[in-house]
Amino acid sequence: MSAGAGAVRTDVSLLMSPLTLRGTTFRNRAWLAPMCQYSAGTDGVPTDWHLAHLGARAVGGFGLVLTEATAVVPEGRITPQDVGIWDDAQVAAWRRITDFVRSRGAHVGVQLAHAGRKASTYRGFGEGSGTVPAEDGGWATVGPSDLAFAGYAAPQEMTPEQVAAVPGQFAAATRRALDAGFDLVEVHAAHGYLLHQFLSPLSNLRADDWGGTLAGRARLLLDTVDAVRAVLGEDRPLLVRVSATDWTDGGLTVEDVAQVSVWLREHGVDLVDVSTGGNVHATIPVGPGYQVPAARAIRETARVATSAVGLITTAEQAEQVLAEGAADAVMLGRPALFDPHWPLRAAHALDDKTPVLAHAGDPAATVLPDQPTGWPVQYARGSWA
Repeated sequence: MSAGAGAVRTDVSLLMSPLTLRGTTFRNRAWLAPMCQYSAGTDGVPTDWHLAHLGARAVGGFGLVLTEATAVVPEGRITPQDVGIWDDAQVAAWRRITDFVRSRGAHVGVQLAHAGRKASTYRGFGEGSGTVPAEDGGWATVGPSDLAFAGYAAPQEMTPEQVAAVPGQFAAATRRALDAGFDLVEVHAAHGYLLHQFLSPLSNLRADDWGGTLAGRARLLLDTVDAVRAVLGEDRPLLVRVSATDWTDGGLTVEDVAQVSVWLREHGVDLVDVSTGGNVHATIPVGPGYQVPAARAIRETARVATSAVGLITTAEQAEQVLAEGAADAVMLGRPALFDPHWPLRAAHALDDKTPVLAHAGDPAATVLPDQPTGWPVQYARGSWA
């Protein structure tokens, strides 16, 4: 049963209408996608750069602001300059950022990540390419199997004990995330990082309980989701980013990931953030909204909320994605870098008549409009309504 039944609004676009996941109502459906900044010190502590980057998008009207991939352990960093959330010094620094983002009316989430075999790489700022050697601050990487990502050093195959420790690492990071003031967690299982490496038969050749069938390859992800959900409790949303296809014969397909998304919903995931690729080099047919069909397929098959991302650049295009039922929210990456105030401009372009972007604490702020009945769908405690 959707909130606000009998109070259908015609003066607010779908993009600017609120969305409720569990106990959290987002002021709109224009969300900041996680984007690596590679701008921390080797201690993983976020800096003024991250305050400015995330804070500007909160001021600009995004409904949800997500951090970049945030390492749950030091060896899980993509580069030596990645942010992390494995110790209390990072928690204090994140708290300053989350307090500011929420003061502007946005919700803030942390994307928890482990890079696996794609860790310990150069950040691409003219310093080199490929794996960073130990003498330059790099470290040995791990993965489900000892298969290298092309151009990187081969990882060490993880022992059963190392694999079994991963959910606890994500759970500990979740506890710190709550202490740091984050409203929600997104588990990163896309773009060729550790959890995606386990999911894909192109990188997981294990013959034990974490390999073989799709169910076996999904075990680590589901165990991690269970561990994170146990710490989050029942009221906070849990998101998972997936790569819906490897774009390579013999790799993950949209049908595979739709089945995984069914399991994710059953394990308490509220929204699947649908991206593609990243586990192997592949030819990808990039074009406007090229990943939207995957978001639609997962939404329809798994009966779970989804977000769409990838070359969605205009307000009208984003509105169409929502209106056609392909997704429940739209993630903006590069367009948000080009224009931190993208949602404000989108509201103007769509001629919204209700100010849904007023920040918290503003005495002139208008109460968010009721969610329309019918479409889009309201979610409560992880169930499809």
